[in-house]
Amino acid sequence: MTVPSKVDLVGVGLNATDTLIPLPEYPARGSKVEFRGATVMPGGQAATTVVACQTWGLSTRYVGKLGDDDAARLHHDAFARAGVDARLVTVPNAASPQSLIIVDGGGERTVLCRRDDRLVLQPEDLRREWVVNARALHVDGQDTAAATLAATWAREAGIPVIADLDIVFPGVDALIERVDYLIVSRDFPCRLMREDDLETALRAMRARYGCALTAATLGQEGVLAWDGARMHHSAAFRVPVVDTTGAGDIFHAGFIYGLLNEWPLDRQLDFACAAAALNCMATGARGGIRSVAAIEKLIATCTRYDAAFSLPSQAK
Repeated sequence: MTVPSKVDLVGVGLNATDTLIPLPEYPARGSKVEFRGATVMPGGQAATTVVACQTWGLSTRYVGKLGDDDAARLHHDAFARAGVDARLVTVPNAASPQSLIIVDGGGERTVLCRRDDRLVLQPEDLRREWVVNARALHVDGQDTAAATLAATWAREAGIPVIADLDIVFPGVDALIERVDYLIVSRDFPCRLMREDDLETALRAMRARYGCALTAATLGQEGVLAWDGARMHHSAAFRVPVVDTTGAGDIFHAGFIYGLLNEWPLDRQLDFACAAAALNCMATGARGGIRSVAAIEKLIATCTRYDAAFSLPSQAK
């Protein structure tokens, strides 16, 4: 078997075909609402993160599972256009993962997901050489067993593991034990640690699992991160929001880009927040992936929301 080329990042996890439906406001229960159009675009957590990193000049590989329908062809074309080394497992006569996304007038999205159980990525679908021939591994945890195996291989090879988690899946503890940079959704730390205070939960996650960094993305409030020595907070940028779909995925891409460029943590977090903000100014999970120069310009020129946390030890 031919050994794949070395890449900067390999992503193992979700893809989805997003059907975006813009509405002035979220429908009331029992109502009938007219919509004027819908847009079909490629998305999915790990897949979107990989595409963003490829756009910014990193070399990438994506490992995931698709059906054999038109949605699968949409993904194949998107990966090919971006230049991603896509290692896709095809399931005959299966529909690829789909999401219906309602986007209200303020840009907030509500996601309805459908996924055939046959499209769960299994450990036996993976190849070790896909993972270890990379400088970093990114997982989203949806296919927990496969993600855990990939993270195990990465750890054995000395490759840093970044995880994007928003649901406490069965078996997630074994995965987190193999994660170096755990960057999760707002509610995940408190649910996992059964702790009401977010800062306390982030500290407890790092202490329990031994991660180098635990962090939570907070939407308009930016990101809060604990590195074992001090708490870091990067405030969100004030931009006109069109659609928040994919904001977290692009945040992770920005963090990974900074990590592989060996930036200081505060600069990584600022870059990730700015990349996510720009993506929110366009439609779709990947609609607002802008250049590195555009992201740096936003950091230099755009105002931010007020700091949501008081961290006297942090100079900003």
